[in-house]
Amino acid sequence: MIIPKDITEFYKLNTSWSKEIQFLESIIKKTELNGTFKWGSPVYTINNKNIVGIGSFKSYVGLWFHQGVFLKDPLNILINASPDKTRGLRQWRFKSIQEMDENLIKVYLDEAIENQKLGKKIKLNRDTSYTVPQELQSELNQEEFSNAFFNLSLGRQKEYANHIAEGKQEATRQRRVAKCIPLILTGKSLYDKYK
Repeated sequence: MIIPKDITEFYKLNTSWSKEIQFLESIIKKTELNGTFKWGSPVYTINNKNIVGIGSFKSYVGLWFHQGVFLKDPLNILINASPDKTRGLRQWRFKSIQEMDENLIKVYLDEAIENQKLGKKIKLNRDTSYTVPQELQSELNQEEFSNAFFNLSLGRQKEYANHIAEGKQEATRQRRVAKCIPLILTGKSLYDKYK
């Protein structure tokens, strides 16, 4: 999967959804939101707080509301794509431009902006507990690696431990450890390459 580096590349990679993306952007630009580019997609902010993003996938294009859990959503349009992981984010998916009602989208955008101004936001649950998988534990017996690993923030330690542990086969977990070692030794996050 290619992750675009800027808005121009985003449009080049999303030619099948270009009309829909441009239509959504035209609605968003009528608000007070400021456009930026994060995580390979357009994201719109107010006071440097993420409000809404545009995402495109094989079967749909969508808006994702970063604090969408607070939106009234009387038509039950918004979905939580990852209920086990996502607490605040809600998506609104479109399969064609005909499904896009400018006035209704504007109502949701205005409410999201107002919610931000009111300070509504999900409090992050910072659970930093994790279990060290055996494959990682064997590397932690080496002093240089152990020092580098425990100098990482608890969040990054958990990130690496979970990434390795999620491998279903031992061979997969071993490959993940091998790929993570250089990142850990340099103090980088597993996801720094996406920033």
